[in-house]
Amino acid sequence: MEDGTSKALGYCTGTYDDQVIQWDTRADCDVRRILDRIADKWSLLVIALLDRQTMRFSELRRAIDGVSQRMLTVTLRHLERDGLISRTVYPVVPPRVDYALTPLGISLHQVIKSLVTWTEDHQGEIARAHDEYDRRAEQEEHQQAVLGASV
Repeated sequence: MEDGTSKALGYCTGTYDDQVIQWDTRADCDVRRILDRIADKWSLLVIALLDRQTMRFSELRRAIDGVSQRMLTVTLRHLERDGLISRTVYPVVPPRVDYALTPLGISLHQVIKSLVTWTEDHQGEIARAHDEYDRRAEQEEHQQAVLGASV
């Protein structure tokens, strides 16, 4: 093992040219796996909906447009396994299950709120960048069509 290499599994940081890399892009990197799970659209929506309230499965399913029962089940299991939500089962007939954010989930929600705020603040700039890009791409396609026709 190379000097300075961590023996801890899943430890994906390193140094390249004296610059610290926070995580790498390998599929087996723990940081990448966690980011992949918490940054998917269903997880973000579940975390946002559970802010300051508990919800039942059926309430979450109704509130999230387009999510299938299976996908919501998988998402909730992953979030629970990661310690971001808690699942409370009540011994009644029919069984009642409530989902809520854990303290770890609440701290993640604050980060997500910051990202949403940034997006809202910059959506005009992003829309303008889209328009400029589309205009350039259209001009390039036109130029290529003209060049192709003249050959």
